[in-house]
Amino acid sequence: MSQLQLEGKTALVTGSTSGIGLGIAIALAKEGANIVMNGFGDVAGPKAEIEACNVKVVHHAADMSKASDIQDMMEFAKSQFGGVDILVNNAGIQHVASVESFPVEKWDAIIAINLTSAFHTSRLAIPYMQQKNWGRIINIASVHGLVASAQKSAYVAAKHGIVGLTKVTALENATTGVTCNAICPGWVLTPLVQKQVDAKAAALKISNEEAIKLLLGEKEPSMQFTTPEELGALAVFMCSHAANNVRGVAWNMDGGWAAQ
Repeated sequence: MSQLQLEGKTALVTGSTSGIGLGIAIALAKEGANIVMNGFGDVAGPKAEIEACNVKVVHHAADMSKASDIQDMMEFAKSQFGGVDILVNNAGIQHVASVESFPVEKWDAIIAINLTSAFHTSRLAIPYMQQKNWGRIINIASVHGLVASAQKSAYVAAKHGIVGLTKVTALENATTGVTCNAICPGWVLTPLVQKQVDAKAAALKISNEEAIKLLLGEKEPSMQFTTPEELGALAVFMCSHAANNVRGVAWNMDGGWAAQ
């Protein structure tokens, strides 16, 4: 049997106790990467899922809106594994409202967690990657990093910012073994999206299944959700030798959303 692609590497995945982050962490672990988890809620269950891949797994509960917490998390990863080889910036929150009524504190929180946190993790991870002349930064943006939707000003602004940060990071490291790319999913049935489905069903007094059809029908021509497993497979590809010259890409996996 061939050696696992990522054996001996360490991957830090923010927001990895559920949803997309957990799916990506499991995919990387299946290729041999040790995992630094981050996130709130149930940790034991997701940690056990990753440990089942026969890798070492640790968890740090950094609040991704706080630079000091992020610094602590990166130092913790260094103390556990020597440094971070693969950084997946996935942590994110959402709030829906028109610009004129958008709560200022919600705007600040979304920009901090969805955008600024990726700057902090990247600036702290890059020196180790440059020293080894190998590293992968994968920013989980969104189709909303490429196109906009009404009522999501902070989220769209943050995700457009993530795509810009991805391009700059890629260019600054273009002659090294460090790459930076973004993944831009459409609808993925995560707890975050399930809340939107539930809200639509309640508001329109329809079933969950009907709400899902309406949600997908508005934007996603494929009429199907992308899965965390599919996103995990793309992340593994971006970490592979085949992706050595994939740099600064915003790769949408959105069922045709942005093609319209």
